Amino acid sequence: MDIEGKIFECGGFDWDKGNWSKNWLKHGVSIVECEQVFFNSPLVSGRDQKHSIGEDRHYALGKTDGGRLLFVVFTVRENNIRVICARDMTKKEQEVYRKL
Repeated sequence: MDIEGKIFECGGFDWDKGNWSKNWLKHGVSIVECEQVFFNSPLVSGRDQKHSIGEDRHYALGKTDGGRLLFVVFTVRENNIRVICARDMTKKEQEVYRKL
């Protein structure tokens, strides 16, 4: 099954305190914004092969309800999305995303 299918089947989110506080302190991205990315279109996702050691990691390019463009690294554990890192998209990522 592809990652889009896995995301669709997920029942919720699994948050690690260290990750959500890191995303907030380092990048100013809240838990709510991370979750919104998975419910808004378009959502671009793929496998993060470079960092998929021990478990499959994926990335998503998406937008929040407020239009903020985010790059989110995540994994799927026990039918839940676990966000590892979230930040604003780079200019190059924005170009890819806006071409959709």
